[in-house]
Order: sequence, then C-alpha cells, then structure tokens
Amino acid sequence: MEITNEQMERYSRQIILQGVGGKGQKKLLQAKILIIGIGGLGSPAAMYLAAAGLGTIGLVDFDNVDLSNLQRQIVHSTNDIGRPKVLSAKESITAINPDVDVVTYQEIVDSGNLKNIIKDRDYDFILDCTDNFPVKFLINDACVLLQKPFSHAGILGFKGQTMTYVPGRGPCYRCVFQTPPPSDAVPSCKQAGVLGVLGGIIGTLQATEAIKYILGLGNLLTGCLLTYDALTMDFRKVKLSRNKKCAVCGEKPTITRLIDYEQPKCETRRLS
Repeated sequence: MEITNEQMERYSRQIILQGVGGKGQKKLLQAKILIIGIGGLGSPAAMYLAAAGLGTIGLVDFDNVDLSNLQRQIVHSTNDIGRPKVLSAKESITAINPDVDVVTYQEIVDSGNLKNIIKDRDYDFILDCTDNFPVKFLINDACVLLQKPFSHAGILGFKGQTMTYVPGRGPCYRCVFQTPPPSDAVPSCKQAGVLGVLGGIIGTLQATEAIKYILGLGNLLTGCLLTYDALTMDFRKVKLSRNKKCAVCGEKPTITRLIDYEQPKCETRRLS
C-alpha cells in the first residue's frame, strides 16, 4: 500500500519520528487491534489508536451507554445515553479518522465466542479493557492458547495497573494471579468508585504498548507490572517471572480450553 498525500499530512508529526517513518506508518495502517471493553480504559485507547492511524479496530462490549459512564468513558457523549457502546464508539472513532475500519461485536465474551472474535480479523494485538476478573482470565487464556499478544490493565479508586503479554517473552496474567478471587472479595468501580482520569492515564498506556508492538519499538511491559497511584503520583514497576507451573502457559499446562468463571451478579452484563 502507498501512503496518500492526505495521510502524509495527517500523520506527519508521527512519521518524522525516528523509528517510525513512512514504513512504520504503513505498518500501523495495516495493523488490526481488538479492544475488549469500551469503557474507562477502552475509550481513550480507541481514540488514540484511531488518531494514530491503526487500520482496523475491533470493539467488543455488550452494554449500552449509561449516565454514570460519562465521568470517565470519553468516547461516549450525553446524546449517546441508552445507545450500544460499540455503536457510539464507532461513530466517535470515525469522526476522528474516517479511514479506520471499525468492526463491532455487541456481545458478552465467553468461552464459546472469544476465540472466534479474535480469529475473525486475525487481530495482531488485543487490549483487555474490562473491569472484572473472570473476563480478564478468559482473555488471558484465549490469548495464550492462540499465541496472541495483549495488554492487561485495571483501575479502581485512585490506582491503576498494566502489563503486557507477548508469547515466549514473559509471564502471562495467570502466571501472576493464578485464579480469579471470590466474586465478593474485590469491590467493583460501582461499589468502590474510580477517579475518572485514571482511565485516560492507563488506557493511553495500553494504546502506547499496542503501537510499540506493531512498530517493534522500545521496551514493552513484558516481565513487569506497572502500577500508578494518582494520590502520590508514583509509577512503579514490579518485576515478574514466568511461572513454569502456570496452568495455561507453563511447561505442563492443564488448561487447554477456555473456562467460564462465575461473574459478580452486579457485573454480569458489564464489560467496561
């Protein structure tokens, strides 16, 4: 593919970066990114990936836009209340960059459809922008089994965290956390609250990881968990090691198919 004059102007500030150039921009224009959860994390990630010129962006979310979402889910507006999040986000992305091919999946992800969604466009990189543990483990296991890189992230209260999994280059999410906690052990954002801007900070870091992976630039968050505390403004990196006994990516894996864990009752329909 050739970059058009209009694209040269649109992405000029990016193309002049060392390590990107026209060749790198072509990689972005041909890349396919899947975002699961179009909420606090998925909103900024989707908008910045669209602005950067990612060729195809898949959006997965079952929910409709709610008034309480608008404090942090900036891809949606007041006029979108009651509409499917994937459609609201698609319109916003298209308004930012009409060249992006936006694919929508208004579905609750489970063991029966997640692999097929990932395979649908053979996505290059997946963003886990969900807010409940059962789905996070499902995404991790699907990516490990399909050998797909992905970015994990989570936000709650004033804190956030993110890590990146790349097959063969470090631990997966299950290496670190092993199994989902009991459904009542960790409060949801609805119960504990969340500072809205956290989604922007952590979500854009996820978008950054996706862009770096496609371009082959810099150091990814493989082998470490990046944490952020908004009250102290501290970023910390915690080194992680691959668990050789990990049930899904270990030397003798016991998980060879996806598992549906019970989701908290207040979140059974929420992905973002």
